[in-house]
Amino acid sequence: MPTPPRPQPIVLRVELCDVSPLVWRRIIVSNQWTLAALHRWLQWIMGWMDTHAHEYQVGDSIVAPDWWIREMDNRAGEAVYRDERRVSVSRVVADLGACGEFEYRYDMGDDWRLRIVIETPPDGMIEDLRLPLCVAGENAGPPDDVGGPHRYREFVDAIADRDHEEHEDLLHWIGGVFDPMGFDLNRLNRDWKRARSKPG
Repeated sequence: MPTPPRPQPIVLRVELCDVSPLVWRRIIVSNQWTLAALHRWLQWIMGWMDTHAHEYQVGDSIVAPDWWIREMDNRAGEAVYRDERRVSVSRVVADLGACGEFEYRYDMGDDWRLRIVIETPPDGMIEDLRLPLCVAGENAGPPDDVGGPHRYREFVDAIADRDHEEHEDLLHWIGGVFDPMGFDLNRLNRDWKRARSKPG
């Protein structure tokens, strides 16, 4: 029986659009992943809750969950939709090439957009990495349901200003504390592995 091919690492740089200072991550994922699997990892590295619709723009195609494709049937003449469970990361890399870019969109009301750039793996990359892995990044992902890039700027200003009329309400909403510059690389990777190792 032939041995199945080993997963190959794919390096992606992920940047959150329309937010300053820049929120970004460098991640390594398996080329055997589908875009559905990549979606779950993107949610994790941004700290989002996966409670809204999402889709990718890959070249001329929109890649999305099947339920979202059905929801968008009335736009069928405007775009080519593909099921994210049937599109692999390796296919995207093959289609776009090194330094190619595609976009992930989340929560169409808040309009979060992630720019995803395909990077060349560095020389000597360890083949036995436990994927996925986040290897670099800066700044916290905005809270889910904060209201999009514009409202996020207002949120950050309000929680930093004790005299702001929304200061107390927003601190209560976020659970008491939020550091927009907070990013713990080791904790992000460790907690993902723990969450995935729990039964059920």
